[in-house]
Amino acid sequence: MKSIQRIRKRDGSIVPFNNQRIENVIFNAAQSVGGKDRKMAEKLAGKVVEELVKRFDETRIPAVEDVQDTVEKILIENGHAATAKAFILYREKRREMRQTKMEVAGKPFKSPISVNAMHILKERYLLKDAEGTVMETPDEMFQRVARDVSQADAYYGANESQRKQTEERFYMLMQRLVFLPSTPTLMNAGTSQRMLSTCSVIPVEDSMDSIFSALKAGALTHQAGGGTGYAFSRIRPKKDRVRGKHGVASGPVSFLHVFDASSDAIRQGGKRRSANMGVLRVDHPDILEFISIKHNGNQLQSFNLSVGLTDAFMNALKKKTEYALVNPRNQKEAGKMNAEEVWQHLVSEAWLTGDPGVIFLDEINRTNPTPALGRIEATNPCGEAPLLAYEPCPLGSIRVSSFVDQKELNWKELKKAVHDAIHFLDNVIDRTQYPLPQMGAMTRGNRKIGLGIMGFGDLLYMMRIPYNSTEGIAFAEKLMAFISMEADAASEKLAVKRGAFPNWRKSVYSAKGRKLRNATRTCIAPTRTIGMIADCSPGIEPVYALSYEKHVLEGDRLRYANPLFEEAVQEKGHDLPNVLKQISATGSSKGVRGLSPALKRVFVTARGIAPEWHVRMQAAFQKHTDLGVSKTIHFAHSATPNEVGKAMRLAYELDCKGIAVHRNQNRLDQVLQTGSDEEPVMERTEDKEISEEKREPCPNCRNVIVYRGNCATCNKCGAVFCVS
Repeated sequence: MKSIQRIRKRDGSIVPFNNQRIENVIFNAAQSVGGKDRKMAEKLAGKVVEELVKRFDETRIPAVEDVQDTVEKILIENGHAATAKAFILYREKRREMRQTKMEVAGKPFKSPISVNAMHILKERYLLKDAEGTVMETPDEMFQRVARDVSQADAYYGANESQRKQTEERFYMLMQRLVFLPSTPTLMNAGTSQRMLSTCSVIPVEDSMDSIFSALKAGALTHQAGGGTGYAFSRIRPKKDRVRGKHGVASGPVSFLHVFDASSDAIRQGGKRRSANMGVLRVDHPDILEFISIKHNGNQLQSFNLSVGLTDAFMNALKKKTEYALVNPRNQKEAGKMNAEEVWQHLVSEAWLTGDPGVIFLDEINRTNPTPALGRIEATNPCGEAPLLAYEPCPLGSIRVSSFVDQKELNWKELKKAVHDAIHFLDNVIDRTQYPLPQMGAMTRGNRKIGLGIMGFGDLLYMMRIPYNSTEGIAFAEKLMAFISMEADAASEKLAVKRGAFPNWRKSVYSAKGRKLRNATRTCIAPTRTIGMIADCSPGIEPVYALSYEKHVLEGDRLRYANPLFEEAVQEKGHDLPNVLKQISATGSSKGVRGLSPALKRVFVTARGIAPEWHVRMQAAFQKHTDLGVSKTIHFAHSATPNEVGKAMRLAYELDCKGIAVHRNQNRLDQVLQTGSDEEPVMERTEDKEISEEKREPCPNCRNVIVYRGNCATCNKCGAVFCVS
């Protein structure tokens, strides 16, 4: 029997024909007018294919518009006028979307960019003329970046033909949204602004000269489009003596305010707010003041904060003993504090405001690839890149969901993307002009890069794997182990032609005789903005909600609905409009009537996952990641400080390099919001060893209660609640 094999898209490209898509579109249109017969949609789709076979053969390939015209014709001829009308409205809506994208861009383009993503690109990324008119399309932006970054190949002997081949590979990686570099590369490549790397750590020593030199260095970095991390641990404590003067020191916290004021006055590259990380060691005498600096919620708006925890502190916490404070001015003991009291203060503030997070300094330095060059004391603003002083690191992320086909991952194509992405990021180092000479020297000496992923939450949806499950954790390890292995192989291949990174002999790899082009290869970044451009879930985070608004671009609101969920609901033959109406209230599938338990289990959202699962997922990725892992540990608004502390302890036990927490509605400027302030109850974990404490709503008054075992008593109404 004849069938249609290929179809011509609107951009002229030819792709395999998929009959299932026709069936889904017809069923969706039917559902919108009350239809529920999936078999009828399948039958009508078959008639569409039969009609197309009559009209087209191998020499004449149908276009998308031909197929859609045929769908309309078949629906009307077979007595489905209401469904035909719904389908016509769907076509018109899609046409309007395409027109909107063209109006925003100014001319047509091929990249599969959504309307929401187009607005973000127009606001921040696409080049503009002096009057603010957009000068390029997304395709042209990717071409600009690919052309610029590929130029580095010429530094290593590539001729123009070879460079052009590299440019084409880089372009296709980005144009198909398979891989995107971080924001500074997208913004600045091919322009006069040559800062292409993401963020850097700026050292702050205990002198006025060093402090204000660091302030200047940070300002120049922000102006160039980068972010900064600072360790303030070397500054002498408040009220400590100042040599040769009768006054006393003001302490590191006072200077944090100075750095914040400077950052607030500078937009990164004139396009986005400055971003910083401030770190203070837990054994600094001013640690309690540092921990509580954001207590009132309106301090240090350009800073994320992290307490640098040590093994000595964690051991004291475990033993419930005191630990020593150290004056950084002379490295002498400056008293003792009770570890438990400091810990409770820390977790209470993290519970209240989300700041500070924590980084585990000794674990970070146990995996420092160049210990001879110094200890790592701070990270980039989002915490995923622990770096030495003056050390930027170019980042980029692969959209792993783009490699799923028929609920299977295409490992062969993923391997190709990893190798091209490593090549791309290594080139970025050579194409960057650093705002400070120290940055250039450190970057070229270690050649650290950080390849990560995005779309992991989407990938699990597509493969029908629950995020909060042993299967999800195991797949995460398998995926990142593969990416790490291939990233190492790609770096070794580059080292053969271009040489190992110059500081190789001072690295841990020298003793092993293993030559790598890059001191680090992998890093999991948050990808919040490039994830929106790629229209995928950010980093390794679960999908935040199945329906939500995202607040971006100085107050703009963009509405999102998860298409993977819609597709799965259609496959199961559920009433899609009814299901979507129900999830619009909370963004969660939990409690949705008429939805199968299997789909509820797979389509879990970030706030419906117990914190222990979040931590274990972070640890699974960290096991195979050179730098750090950006991951938010989500808590219900009703969570206690003790639960926050429990997650932090687990992160330490599982060898994470740090942890950031977010309790729902603990910030007024929450970036992601569902349709209602009501939050879904935390999903019950299926593996009892993961979580001793479980949470469920009381069946009588809906108060959230905590239980151990199978039963609990509600502390509000006294009802007994038992689960199987």
